[in-house]
Amino acid sequence: MTTTLTEPRRPREAAHREREYRPPRSARRRNWTGGLAGWLWLAVVAVPLYWTLITSLKAQSNYYASNPLVPTGSPTLENYRLVIESDFLRYFLNSVVVTAGAVVPAVVFSFMAAYAIVRGWRMRFLRAMNGLFLMGLAIPLQATVIPVYLIIIRLNLYDSLPALILPSIAFAIPLSVLVLANFIRDVPKELFDSMRVDGATEWTTLWRLAAPLTRPAILTVTIFNALTIWNGFLLPLVLTQSPDLRTLPLALWTFQGQYGVNVPAVLAAVVLTTLPVLVLYAFGRRQLLSGLTAGFSR
Repeated sequence: MTTTLTEPRRPREAAHREREYRPPRSARRRNWTGGLAGWLWLAVVAVPLYWTLITSLKAQSNYYASNPLVPTGSPTLENYRLVIESDFLRYFLNSVVVTAGAVVPAVVFSFMAAYAIVRGWRMRFLRAMNGLFLMGLAIPLQATVIPVYLIIIRLNLYDSLPALILPSIAFAIPLSVLVLANFIRDVPKELFDSMRVDGATEWTTLWRLAAPLTRPAILTVTIFNALTIWNGFLLPLVLTQSPDLRTLPLALWTFQGQYGVNVPAVLAAVVLTTLPVLVLYAFGRRQLLSGLTAGFSR
């Protein structure tokens, strides 16, 4: 004979309490103001992109005779052909050389400087260097154009790609050191002590311990600096003169004449110029945002 124990039936009041909680009507009220602001911001961002794309497919002859926000009935790729035939590949290569030549040294130097600042914080010289890097964040690029121009002239580097690379490295270092130093501080001190007990030098600890653990921060500053230098306009405008040394942002002036501007061709060049930036941002967007957020919130 078996005995079955059954749970006593709960009253209706208890079962009613366990039903899904319904928030009050005021809490379920939708935020119409926030939603409207979001849609307005989406329109502000999307309309210029839409206009740029459809205009780049229009012919210059009927550009001013048509509605700027209405797509053309006969799209053409003539503007893109014109841009590519106007030394676009040369300008693209110049931008790649300047971006890669500035980002790689800037990230490597910033990583080593951040490691030295964190590991040798008690040294007065390194604390002073950290303060110097932080001061670099407060100095805008526009305020140093004339001194940079005079230095480049004295170094006989005017109108050359190194004239663009060297200042780009200098302006990329302060923020890179700040982000990387915040990440290196979060590495447990016990790991560094264990490497020292095993007989590892500081150079080995730098590249075999700190570098793998701070890889998200390294990718973050790499992507951020690459986007900034790729879109740079002021330094190429001031420090170069030859048409063969133009970068992509400066090369957009090629389609500006004395009495008019080929608007569809300029916008086609804008589309081709921003494609590498969009691809880089699409692949590194999550890494960039998470790295910057973690670097300043930890």
